Amino acid sequence: MKQSLNLRLSQHLALTPQLQQSIRLLQLSTVELQQEVEQMLELNPFLEPDEEHLDAAPSQDAAQAGREEAQAAEQQAAQSVPEPGAGESDAPSAERAGERLESVPGPADGAPEAPELRLDAEDWRDGAQSADPAERPEPPEPGEGGDWDEGAATTWQSGGESDDEFDPLSLAHAAQDLRAHLRSQLTGRALSPQDRAAAEAVIDSLDDYGYLPETPEQLAAELSPSSGAEELEALGEALRVGLRLVQSFDPAGVGASCLAECMRLQLLRLPADATRELALALCTPAHLEWLSKRDWKRLGRALQAEEPALRSAQQLVARLDPRPGARFAAQAAQSVVPDVIAQRVGPRWRAVLNPEVLPKLRIHSLYAELLRRSRDGSGLSGQLQEARWFVRNVQQRFETIERVAQAVVERQQAFFSDGELGMRPLVLREIADELGLHESTISRVTTQKYLLTPHGTFELKYFFGSGLATDSGASASSTAVRALIRGMVQQENPASPLSDGEIAVRLAAQGITVARRTVAKYREALRIAPATQRKVV
Repeated sequence: MKQSLNLRLSQHLALTPQLQQSIRLLQLSTVELQQEVEQMLELNPFLEPDEEHLDAAPSQDAAQAGREEAQAAEQQAAQSVPEPGAGESDAPSAERAGERLESVPGPADGAPEAPELRLDAEDWRDGAQSADPAERPEPPEPGEGGDWDEGAATTWQSGGESDDEFDPLSLAHAAQDLRAHLRSQLTGRALSPQDRAAAEAVIDSLDDYGYLPETPEQLAAELSPSSGAEELEALGEALRVGLRLVQSFDPAGVGASCLAECMRLQLLRLPADATRELALALCTPAHLEWLSKRDWKRLGRALQAEEPALRSAQQLVARLDPRPGARFAAQAAQSVVPDVIAQRVGPRWRAVLNPEVLPKLRIHSLYAELLRRSRDGSGLSGQLQEARWFVRNVQQRFETIERVAQAVVERQQAFFSDGELGMRPLVLREIADELGLHESTISRVTTQKYLLTPHGTFELKYFFGSGLATDSGASASSTAVRALIRGMVQQENPASPLSDGEIAVRLAAQGITVARRTVAKYREALRIAPATQRKVV
């Protein structure tokens, strides 16, 4: 075979670093974009925040170049980039020199936790031998807490400060966590050092919900793994004493090992009567499972009780707190800053970008001029071009978001006036065809981007949903159908709740064709219990 050399011309798209950056910026959330902007400001000297609110108008050449690059990015991304679940960047872009960076402060730090306490078996043994058993007070039993609202009171200490030394700002402190709340109840109690140390060891081992996942024996082995059998037995007995003491504290139910024990500890704080005794009998793992299914016949046979008495006991159990320590858990405030705001202009709604999230950047004019006059600036010219690309891609990102949001608002006009019932079916393909973009681009734009509406702040993906057929030949949005199901359940008779089949019949009467299993799927998505569990006598 004879070898030959041929010259052939062909065209193909290359995923340049600029296009890769454009795609990556589009799928970032607002917080992630702000972090990216801050990082670029630190690394690139040609990029600076526009503190003077200068916003140079883009030239026509730059705008045209941005549109050509956006089209190339769209074609290349549709052919070469696999869809990760969020959309591409393909909107027209214009290079703007002036954009100001505004950062969002992070959440406040929580209160510091108390230092960890280690209880050693040898220290316990030595202390127990030296202490007089008659001087060691016996901790109260869990049932001796008195009335339901009479838990162990928190001891307040003034710290010896006078009225003149009192600082009102000292009241503005972080919320007290569970462990600090329990330790405050140890203050003022006449306890031996060993009992106090055991109670603190139990408090340190509680989880955020107030449960003790380990038994006293397991906790003793973890605290002193090198001790012998006798030392571990003595330490385990000390921890059992400390556990009984902690279980007598407020909130009721803290220190339990399981849900059944947690409810029993709370019930023991209530006045004794027949309903409480039956509720105590219900607090076993098997009975609680039957109770969740409203299996009154099986419970009646097991406990020899009538259904009315069981229902009264069930109502008492339902008032208990299954997570007594949850209200003390420190939760950082999480706020969502909308990227787009829906505004009413005349009879219609339109989407406008939120100016608070627009990072305003510009090219450092002095550095750029010095580089232009420099003879040897090959190393810095790349950074200057990178800064220009970044400013252009950030602007392109927000233009794409605004275009997509406006298209969504135009198709969901009824939602802004009527709420969920006005939602219409919408899929990504409709918006992609209307704007001339790829479906993956729409997916990226609508992920972690939020729209502020009169009914709240929603992710753009919320406005997309499948449709159900109606008698008129049109289709109803699944979001609207779920809203109808929620309204029917809220208005039903508690003594005779609607079954999934009855809800399907009522929807059919309104012209919406839906199967019973579809109603069950939507009901479960709304976290609504079945009719058998919603029934109240």
